[in-house]
Amino acid sequence: MAAVALAVGSVTLPVQDAYADVDVSSQSVKGADGKDYTVTNHVVKSALEKSTSDGKPKEWLVVWAGDENIADTAVADVRNLPGSLAGGTGKVANALPGPDFLAIIDATKGSPGYGQVVNTVTVGPLVENEPHHMQYVWHKGDTIFAGALFGAATYAFDVTSLPNVKLKGISLPTQTPGGSVPDAYWTLKDGTAYGTYMGGPVAPGPYRYSDGSVHLGNGFAGSPGEVVRFDENAKVLSESPAATPGGDNEKLCDNLPRIGTPTCANPHGIQAREDLNTLVTADYTEPRNIILDPVKAPSPYLRRPTVRTWDISDRNHPKLKAVSYLPNGPRSDPKDPLHQESRAVMETTVTNLPGHKGAFAQTMQGGAVFYTPDITAPEPHWRQVFDDGAAVVNFDEANDRNGGSSNGGWIQTSPDDRFLYRAIQGRAAGTFGEDDPGTTGGVYTLDIQKLVNAGDDFQCNIDTIAESEHGGAEADCPTVAGTTPINPGKAAGGPHWGGYDNFVLGPDGKYTETQTPGRLAVSNYFVARSGNDGDHKVNMIDLGPDGKVSLDDTFRDEVTGEPGVNFNRRSWPHGEFGNAKPHSELFVVSDSDLK
Repeated sequence: MAAVALAVGSVTLPVQDAYADVDVSSQSVKGADGKDYTVTNHVVKSALEKSTSDGKPKEWLVVWAGDENIADTAVADVRNLPGSLAGGTGKVANALPGPDFLAIIDATKGSPGYGQVVNTVTVGPLVENEPHHMQYVWHKGDTIFAGALFGAATYAFDVTSLPNVKLKGISLPTQTPGGSVPDAYWTLKDGTAYGTYMGGPVAPGPYRYSDGSVHLGNGFAGSPGEVVRFDENAKVLSESPAATPGGDNEKLCDNLPRIGTPTCANPHGIQAREDLNTLVTADYTEPRNIILDPVKAPSPYLRRPTVRTWDISDRNHPKLKAVSYLPNGPRSDPKDPLHQESRAVMETTVTNLPGHKGAFAQTMQGGAVFYTPDITAPEPHWRQVFDDGAAVVNFDEANDRNGGSSNGGWIQTSPDDRFLYRAIQGRAAGTFGEDDPGTTGGVYTLDIQKLVNAGDDFQCNIDTIAESEHGGAEADCPTVAGTTPINPGKAAGGPHWGGYDNFVLGPDGKYTETQTPGRLAVSNYFVARSGNDGDHKVNMIDLGPDGKVSLDDTFRDEVTGEPGVNFNRRSWPHGEFGNAKPHSELFVVSDSDLK
């Protein structure tokens, strides 16, 4: 087909199709600003024909990815300013802006096109969104909500007719003036969703939220953050402050610049139990001092030690119930507060079964896993139940047993509450001194049955170095069920994010949801501008009924033939835009193939 052009902002970018058989179709919606916001499908006909040639219904992996550009590739040089960019940008790859996109990959095991990129769905006119998270799991009928970390926008995608995608709506920064830097989403049974906006109000100063309360913020990507409720088209239904009226612990919660009442309210991870009318969010960091600046953050206390629980009896007005400070553990060193077990609470995950009320939280810099048996309690009590150091030693014989700064991101309970899934990037070389070789990353699973079944009477408590390095001594402590390395031998080369496959194909040729996932997908990318990048691959992990995990080496890149889909490539169906950054992924099935 002939080359076409895609208007991106004020720049018209050439779309030189990497394939001669790409079907291009665009669709748009009006934003609140009156402008058109578009998605453009680039379906590779030959790839789709190959995938469907076996006549079987397809399962798809939807990956939210960003275009790599000079702001990502020049981070190392910026660290060495002044003078390091004197040679100009002519030799820097991917210097020009390009469109961000959803990659639609054939994830049907055994399919003739297994692992092939069948479609790239570019978004416009916004570029360099830094695509981040979607929701944690997709169910039939769900909108896919996808966040633009730097653009402060939320996209709502219609995936009922995969591999084609439509845009249902978009929320722009003017619709969420009470928060910025959208992170993650949790969908509700009525089709709406909650989203965490980790950063502060778009403009510094006082802001009145939907509940009528007023909180002072220090501006875009600062503090305090909020929880936003969206309808199925990304229309904002409410903004709820994560801040408390009296502020948080001044000694543990820095803000730059300082605001009247110190706060740790920067919600990142988010999950809910609708049957318990309870929402849980994890505070990670004041984002502009971490993700928007490659220079080391000036204070370790910008990384947060707090988890927040909310009453969502009134779905449209989540009410903050409690702020819990995670405890420090046996590795804690007062001289190194950045790597104390409690630091940088990136994610939380709830249990699922009606008899369980617990939840887990994990720390990225702290390298620890915490548990509370009852998220409905007025003041949930959290206790450390595992340390990454007890698992990462299995990724690589060169790894030590120090879980500090393990850079773990994704954590998720299995639907049947038997296992806890965990993705670890690994520790960067030099973190603990010039002689520190760092550690490599991977995926591990924990058997959590005894812990969650113990209820309020659980005994597990990681309070010695031996337990940090080898697992808890109490009988109900989680135990390692399986481990598999990703990029062994490469420090901090493991995955940041993941998702489990919640579908199985029935004898009637239709997919249904399962309580026992057989696969995980993980992506090896964090945020390049933070100095923490990755190799930009998406890997498939086989998951056994006993929790054991192994790399699926049949899920291979269509260009290199190596295991894992590599997003570092010259050409995409939408053109020669070069390397891309895959941050999050979901298993999705077209409506016609799903019960």
